[in-house]
Amino acid sequence: MISKDQFQKEIDIIIANAIREDVGDGDHSSLACIPKHALGKAKLLVKDTGVIAGVDFARQVFAYVDPEMNMDVRIADGERVNFGDIAFYVSGRSRSILLAERLVLNAMQRMSAIATKTRYFADLLEGTGTQILDTRKTTPGIRALEKWAVKIGGGENHRFALYDMIMLKDNHIDFAGGIPEAIKKTSAYLKENKKDLKIIVEARNLDEVKQILAEDGVHRILLDNFSYEDTRKAVQLIGNNCQTESSGGINEHTIAQYAACGVDYISSGALTHSVYNMDLSLKAV
Repeated sequence: MISKDQFQKEIDIIIANAIREDVGDGDHSSLACIPKHALGKAKLLVKDTGVIAGVDFARQVFAYVDPEMNMDVRIADGERVNFGDIAFYVSGRSRSILLAERLVLNAMQRMSAIATKTRYFADLLEGTGTQILDTRKTTPGIRALEKWAVKIGGGENHRFALYDMIMLKDNHIDFAGGIPEAIKKTSAYLKENKKDLKIIVEARNLDEVKQILAEDGVHRILLDNFSYEDTRKAVQLIGNNCQTESSGGINEHTIAQYAACGVDYISSGALTHSVYNMDLSLKAV
């Protein structure tokens, strides 16, 4: 996984690029009618129910736009919210509040939706010993925000990108000439390049599980689109040799049954690619 410093760099890039995209040569609406030194105050109003996420991100956005703005946080990231709640107040130059408004809302609405869905899935897994994971099925350019939201919601992050973990999926295996060849070539590559990366290998059936187990150095086996019965058989075959992960169309109706099969992780792209934004507003007070 990437370090905290690397992750923060990703957040910094998102903020800088989003402000560049939105502001251009100036927020002319505010410049036209708001005096330069006018002060104001606004509240983040919740108009929905769920889990709030992005409060700390909002703090970073406001600080980037204008270090003299102040936030009074009333509800922290990860807390449940209801219609009418106020997550925070922000005060400072009115122009600065308006300049940051859209980025804060866009990010928090999406992050809160992801955190809410993740919390729902995590609650379904409570007591099973299985953890919910995200995937790389994220919105281009804002992956760090979406993976941050998964953590806030109680889930765990899979690899961040292509560079921080090895994941040999069906196409890698087919292009490499088979499971043994793919794993051996990968192990040699890591040794040659002095890289310490964990290896996950995807299995499409029980025979492929056996092929993976015959090789050394695999950290986790990904059971892709397995039935409940085959998942249970795979978990028994794998035992303590490596970690197990189920994926492939698993939803709120099937997640508990897959967890009951004994897998360590369940990954779901739906955490980030199939959500409806939480309704939030930033209103002057």
